Amino acid sequence: MIEQQELNAQDIRTAVQEIAQKYLPFEVAGYVSTSEMIVDVLLKAAAENISVDAVCGDLEQCIGGNMLRKLINEQLSVEQIRQHEDEINAALSAHLPRQIRKGRLEAAIDEHDEPFYGKSPKTLAYTIRSRARKGTTHFFRIVTAYVIYRQMRLTLAVAFVRPEDETVAVVSRLYERLQALNLHIRVLYMDRGFCSGAVISYLKEKKQPTIIACTIRGKQGGTRRLCRGRKSYRTPYTFTDGTAVDMAVVAKLTPNKDKKRRRKWLLFAVIGLDWDPKTICRHYRSRFGIESTYRILRRVRIKTTSRNPAFRFFALGFALLLVNIWAFLRWIVARIPGPGPHRVDPDHFQFYTFVSLLRRAIEQHRGVIMSVPYLAALPKL
Repeated sequence: MIEQQELNAQDIRTAVQEIAQKYLPFEVAGYVSTSEMIVDVLLKAAAENISVDAVCGDLEQCIGGNMLRKLINEQLSVEQIRQHEDEINAALSAHLPRQIRKGRLEAAIDEHDEPFYGKSPKTLAYTIRSRARKGTTHFFRIVTAYVIYRQMRLTLAVAFVRPEDETVAVVSRLYERLQALNLHIRVLYMDRGFCSGAVISYLKEKKQPTIIACTIRGKQGGTRRLCRGRKSYRTPYTFTDGTAVDMAVVAKLTPNKDKKRRRKWLLFAVIGLDWDPKTICRHYRSRFGIESTYRILRRVRIKTTSRNPAFRFFALGFALLLVNIWAFLRWIVARIPGPGPHRVDPDHFQFYTFVSLLRRAIEQHRGVIMSVPYLAALPKL
């Protein structure tokens, strides 16, 4: 994709534009209003973490914010959100390194909630009601599938969750997407929100080695009765719906506020693995790399108050796409020369540099406003 010996700002813009033009849904062919212009506006909005309107007021070669929002909303329909989901997933998996298809990967599936503060019943119908956080109980929820290959971490599938969607159906969509990419998942990690009989039965049927965090429930019975003794151990356990699973019970000594060590219990549902409990806990910690992806996502999320759930979902998927493109370019640009496995210098091409170069390329290509006219004539002195 990049043949020369250095990566400049326009190369980055070209790389993103190629993927966006091929996979994303914008088809506009006007004199000024083009799909390339729309993508440039979205890229600058993401790079500066601002709204589309603010970008339209800053670029010279751009249409007005109202017209641009109209064009975007015409092509991002909530009725076609599954189609938009497929388009974003295709973009996320574009230009996968060859090595990633040959290796045995670790993968994680996790939820990400974006708060919604509006009152529109039409929009609220697409939000998930959850415990109060960040001043609201309504959230737009996405679920992502994420793979780890050496120093590369990529989000390869994303699903928009509606209130009526069952958890096992969402997991099935994401897992089948990973299978369609011919990836060999050595072990799958999942958060405690996915620990249910239906999900465990589905993964058993697929014979997918999996570690799922499990919530401790009950006062004396339930999973709390497993938290006994002084050592970690594995034991069979049957949930109330009849689903049987191997449970890893991990005992840890952690200091409290008074620096006194107290015993803390962690539970994991284990499928298809014969690891001891401490090994399971240590490997599960690698799942937390997905949290860093969500933090980076917020750095390039387009700010919006749109009532269109499809655009809100697109904005999250678009941010994930930018993170993927940066990870892929860093895999090439920051490779440490020498024999042995492919290694990357983490300080050579940081995300901030990627975002800054992308913003400068768009401003150079589209031009930026360098002056503001007076509304009234200056008074004579």
